[in-house]
Amino acid sequence: MSSVLSTAPAAQGEAIAHFAARLSFETDPSDVAADIGAGVTGWVLVDSRSRASWDQGHVPGAIHLPTAEIAARAASVVPAGSAVITYCWGPGCNGGTRAALEFAKLGYPVKEMIGGFEYWTREGLPVETADGIERRLVDALVAPLGVACAC
Repeated sequence: MSSVLSTAPAAQGEAIAHFAARLSFETDPSDVAADIGAGVTGWVLVDSRSRASWDQGHVPGAIHLPTAEIAARAASVVPAGSAVITYCWGPGCNGGTRAALEFAKLGYPVKEMIGGFEYWTREGLPVETADGIERRLVDALVAPLGVACAC
């Protein structure tokens, strides 16, 4: 008996609805980087981590807005009508999800950057610190030979 197929895959319509819904809630570091590189506007990237985490490194161009401050400060730092992309540490952290929920409660269109800052750095994408912008080594398990998955 197959462990994988012990629960049957969903019917086509259910699968389409599920995966389409996930894409309406999530994006990933590669897509965020592609938009930044192409100068695409209309959305704001929000880092919901602590000040110490932000200072350690963050995505260039992101806004620092810890989750606990979103309700009080969002209107003053995120332009009205902008879509918001949130991120926190990584897949083992639900901080980006909590931040996305806070923005949704305020009426912002929102997505979460899955993988968070961990996968941003593991893909060798630029990181901003007080010393400037740097690139860290690419994790070969994430981007073999530094090549994007092109998915």
